[in-house]
Amino acid sequence: MTTRFADKSVLVTGGGSGIGRAIALAFAREGARVAVAGRTAAPLAETVELIEQAGGKAIALTGDVASGEDAARLVRETVERFGGLDVAVNNAGVLGALGPVADIDEAEWRRLFDINVTGTLLAMKHQIGHMRAHGGGAIVNVSSNVGVHKRIPNLGAYAASKAAVTAITRAAALDHIADGVRINTVSPGAVDTPMSGRPGESAEAKAERMRSDVPVGRAGAVTEIAAAVLYLASEEAGYTVGSDLVLDGGSTA
Repeated sequence: MTTRFADKSVLVTGGGSGIGRAIALAFAREGARVAVAGRTAAPLAETVELIEQAGGKAIALTGDVASGEDAARLVRETVERFGGLDVAVNNAGVLGALGPVADIDEAEWRRLFDINVTGTLLAMKHQIGHMRAHGGGAIVNVSSNVGVHKRIPNLGAYAASKAAVTAITRAAALDHIADGVRINTVSPGAVDTPMSGRPGESAEAKAERMRSDVPVGRAGAVTEIAAAVLYLASEEAGYTVGSDLVLDGGSTA
């Protein structure tokens, strides 16, 4: 355990697995009290157990950030349990509405935007509302290199949603830095999680594909994304406002 975030309260959405779990664990290792949020209770409980086994403190909060009521409640319950909210990481997101733009299902499009874009907006709305009334804080949103930086065939809807996340993050950063709320984005490329795999693809086949697709020759580790998030949330990044930190092994260099 280290102390960079000692006595800080952190809310991580989408914290039940993958990047979100790694972020929650990393904050806890550095002394934070962590509220891990998501739509499904069981994986959140697993993240909390891992944190507690390592000597950290965490709680699990179920909710859907696409609901304004839930987004407000997640902030409220974090504050009630931990006494405040110093850092928020908005990682909740889905990959969906796959296929050529002309064939995108309208219901899938709306679901994708409800979670990825509206969910990020509503989460920030309530997080900022608390932070600006209590001395400020830091927010890091998780976007993607697919969007502003890169397009991939059949991922048009996802790219549009993540481009919107990047845009609303930078707008919020300008709007609220005077309130003491510092907001930034990370945009990962392929990361070693199930989302970066193809249907039926083995671990060996995925590794071989990464060697040819990614200039660095591999997928990113969830711990590498977490380290970048913690930097942006820390006092060391106090002059970093509205940035979009791309973490993709050179894929968009």
